[in-house]
Amino acid sequence: MSVIPDMRLNGRAALITGGSKGLGLAMAKAFAQAGGNVALVARGAEALGRAEAEVREAAPTARVAAIACDIRTPEGCAQAYTGTVRALGRVDILVNNAGTSQRGPFLEVSDELWQDDLDLKLFAAIRLARLALPGMRDRRWGRIINVLNIGAKAPKATSTPTSVSRAAGMALTKALANEFAPHNVLVNAMLVGIIESDQWVRRHAADQRNISWEEWKAEQGKAVPLGRIGKAEEFAAMALLLASDAGGYVTGTAINVDGGASPVV
Repeated sequence: MSVIPDMRLNGRAALITGGSKGLGLAMAKAFAQAGGNVALVARGAEALGRAEAEVREAAPTARVAAIACDIRTPEGCAQAYTGTVRALGRVDILVNNAGTSQRGPFLEVSDELWQDDLDLKLFAAIRLARLALPGMRDRRWGRIINVLNIGAKAPKATSTPTSVSRAAGMALTKALANEFAPHNVLVNAMLVGIIESDQWVRRHAADQRNISWEEWKAEQGKAVPLGRIGKAEEFAAMALLLASDAGGYVTGTAINVDGGASPVV
């Protein structure tokens, strides 16, 4: 009788960028509670300290590292990778989650803003994958999860530069998946819709109408077929599936985690 693999990580080591808040923190907690060890990577040391404490509280037996660096630079990516290996021994799972939603009218987006967006969302993923893949290939087990946005498939007006960098991330996902599948290294993308995260908390704070967080969430959810915005924990559950042996036959995909909001499957 066949047995369905469970969603345990059993000591696997995960490097998660943008790991101090929102989706990154939710994924770190889920991975740690599933028996994984996690390295949280972000720029802010103070926020990282709080996140590390939260993960340790959620999963007391997990090994947790907090690495403050700027992955927009090659040096920052090297620091993230070597810090993870030093703390956890290796990188089995790489989650490229760091990002912002830089967007505006195309004619107003400067070269500097384009470059900053590409450095954070595309080149950081390229550089970290280049560092992590040799070990994954040699051990014949690895997972890379690129966190993108549904705009990668269906970009809207005034969505540059973020939709372009996200679309490039989707192409990178497919190319790496095809190249490293023979080595049992699986590469997938998760495309975010409207999900509770630090970004949406900031948008609520910037709203001048003085409505509560719950009212604001309910209002935003009206645009989603499921009628609500998503929870970070729901996103983390999908990431855990892809990171575990339960997702062992899934690679090269770009999965919408959006409550049905994307017009493109």
